[in-house]
Order: sequence, then structure tokens, then C-alpha cells
Amino acid sequence: MPIDAVIFDIGNVLIEWQPENFYDRVIGPERRKMFFDAVPLHEEHQKVDEGIALRDVVFPLADRYPEWATEIRMWHDNWNDLAAPSIPHSVRLLEALRTNGVTVFTLTNFGWDNFPLSQEAFPFLKGFDREYVSGRLKLIKPDPAIYAHVEQDCGLAPQTLLFADDRLENIEAAAARGWQTHHFTSPEGWAARLVDEGLLTPEQAI
Repeated sequence: MPIDAVIFDIGNVLIEWQPENFYDRVIGPERRKMFFDAVPLHEEHQKVDEGIALRDVVFPLADRYPEWATEIRMWHDNWNDLAAPSIPHSVRLLEALRTNGVTVFTLTNFGWDNFPLSQEAFPFLKGFDREYVSGRLKLIKPDPAIYAHVEQDCGLAPQTLLFADDRLENIEAAAARGWQTHHFTSPEGWAARLVDEGLLTPEQAI
């Protein structure tokens, strides 16, 4: 089946999403572990992906855990240090697809207000043909409704969509709708898949 669009997840595909690394650098691994054990940071951050403003999640959380308030507010104030750095090989693959005229979308669990911050920090995030951002849509992967929205909005048959995501549950939900999928574990594996699909040459995939 021909591929009409390649769809990229962003976190851990195009930019790293490992906030623990930021805190390890800033407060040290031991204190960071205490912090993450004490405060449900990733669980609370899902509310951002669901459509609540980053500030409106982070600042009330800081009030709930005053002993960690400074560290919690860093999640807001240092966003582009948390969601970083880029994954250079993946970025090269994205740019090569664009050069070849391949339609590229993003389907990402990301907040409506912090996604533009990341786009400013990483301009390659501005070049998608369509952006499907969970916080804007108030739909979140792996809810089947977000995949249905993509299909309806772009008008492309599910079988013609090739979707790369690092989370297996997101891939499985897309595959259940008939999408072609790639479980992203490394840029090299993704590069090989794009070559196999005839979308990039081996030279472009390096």
C-alpha cells in the first residue's frame, strides 16, 4: 500500500522527553529521585497534554507541595530545558522527507501552550503539513478518537498513513485502525523503515 503521509510523534522521537535528566543536572540525582518519588509529576503533566495550560497545572501543584515548590515551578519556567535536546538523526530524516516532497504530519501528546515554546526552540517543529496536538484537540493518544480525528481531517485512507511513536500503546491503537506503524526505539531503526518503504535513499537516511 502506498504511503501518502508520514506521521511523527515528537517526544523521544524528534526531541528528548526525559525531564529527569534536567533535574539530575540541576539538583543532583539523589535529590531528583526524592523529588520524583514525592510529587506525581508525570501524572500531573498528562493534564497539560489533555488541554489544561501548563501554568495552571504546575503552579497549583507547587502550592500542594511547598517543600518542592522551587523544583516544581522549574517544570514551567524551564520548559525548553526539560523538553530537550533534539534527536539530530531523527531531525535529518524529517528534513529529508520534506526535501523529497513527502507529506509529513505530527500527532503528539503536547500542551496547546507549551508546544509553541518548543517550536520556537526547535524550528523544525514548524514545518509539518498538519499538526495534531492533543492539548488543542482535547483528545489524547491512545484514545481511538484522536486517530479518527486525524483520518477525518486529512482525508487520507488509514492504510496510507505511516506513524512512528515511541510508546507501544500508541502504535497499537493506530494499527487497530489500519494505520501502518513503526515502534520507534532508535533513529537508525526508523531510518531503515523509511528506506524500506522507498521514501528515502540509503544516503538520505544516514
